[in-house]
Amino acid sequence: MSQDPNQQPPKIEFPCEDYMVKVVRDADDGVHEFVLEVMRRHAPGLDEERITLRDSKSGNFTSMTFYIVATGEEQLKALFEELKEHPSVHMVL
Repeated sequence: MSQDPNQQPPKIEFPCEDYMVKVVRDADDGVHEFVLEVMRRHAPGLDEERITLRDSKSGNFTSMTFYIVATGEEQLKALFEELKEHPSVHMVL
């Protein structure tokens, strides 16, 4: 089944509860605190009980999954840009 090349991805309706953000980072505690601080600042009311951590098979990387209330494109853009500035953050999805 092929996709229509003119089809646009679905628009997100804001506010969007349970918006998932996944951060792949080096497996060290320094970057862990950086990621938490950025998430707390950009997503007030962050439910830290729902954060999940998963180590890579090699143990070199950790993925952190967050569920936030996304309030708009500006919030998400600022959040993603700030996270990606850190040299130990490899991917933000």
